[in-house]
Amino acid sequence: MKGRAFFFDRDGTIIRDKNFICQYKEVEVFPFAVEALRMISQKGYLLIGITNQSSIARGICLESDVQLIHKRLIDHFGARGVPIERIYYSPFHEEGVVEKYRKSDPSRKPEPGMLLQAAADFQIDLEASYMVGDSSRDIVAGIRGGCKTALVRTGNGDTALTELKERGMRADLVADTILGIAEMLD
Repeated sequence: MKGRAFFFDRDGTIIRDKNFICQYKEVEVFPFAVEALRMISQKGYLLIGITNQSSIARGICLESDVQLIHKRLIDHFGARGVPIERIYYSPFHEEGVVEKYRKSDPSRKPEPGMLLQAAADFQIDLEASYMVGDSSRDIVAGIRGGCKTALVRTGNGDTALTELKERGMRADLVADTILGIAEMLD
């Protein structure tokens, strides 16, 4: 039997968006994020991060920097009883300066590649799962991946609401923070 997942964007959703973060000391976890992800996990969702990290393609951060940040984030939440299964990231960008990452890739949101990979890796029922984030890219990726979607206003959420409306799209749930989303889930 397939399980359900709660896919979450990183910057602007569980941590403060500071553009390009290359060192863990720059990470500022939102004060409500641990409680929110704990509640969601207790409701039977696997917790999986889904994040674009074009800083790698742009030559701003090393891939190893991003991997270390994700390891430390998983450890931070795990030490507080919140099991994040994995954080998937897309290092690609069409305008990158690092040749190996300078391309369009189906893993980069708004494409659903990371969601599809996670579904295969963890036997996830995408229709029973949520994709949450603060940008229209997050919502479009979720829709394209067959997930329910949730938009938070903590990062670029208000801009995303406008962009989605202009495209005739909407998120299934909208809240000020990921904690608000957690409270809405069954």
